Amino acid sequence: MRRSIMLVVMHEKKEMNLLFVCSENRLRSPTGEEVFSAYEGIDAIGCGTNADAATTVSGDLIEWADIVFVMERSHRNKVSKKFKALLKGKKLICLDIPDEYERMDPVLVRLIENRVIRHLPSTVRKNA
Repeated sequence: MRRSIMLVVMHEKKEMNLLFVCSENRLRSPTGEEVFSAYEGIDAIGCGTNADAATTVSGDLIEWADIVFVMERSHRNKVSKKFKALLKGKKLICLDIPDEYERMDPVLVRLIENRVIRHLPSTVRKNA
């Protein structure tokens, strides 16, 4: 089921919008979305580069995002090529996380948190 961009528009504007990108939007990017949605001042969405992804990366999502986190270099290449103009002035960061974890796997959660948190303002903290 694809999310309508209207869901994005209806979200209350927070301090920072994070977009997580993997291939299918079934394991890694939904984990990033779930983990960082629990942080104060963060709004997070996961999407995928493949046409059959649960939510496919789009220009609207790229525009919405303050930082785009991709899981692999192949995702960075696809996103860079397709959305080059929309990425101007935005951070596009490759987390180098291979597709070998289940959704919300504790190891995956730690990897994503450790690799993402260094790119966020020090004022960002996890909700209790």
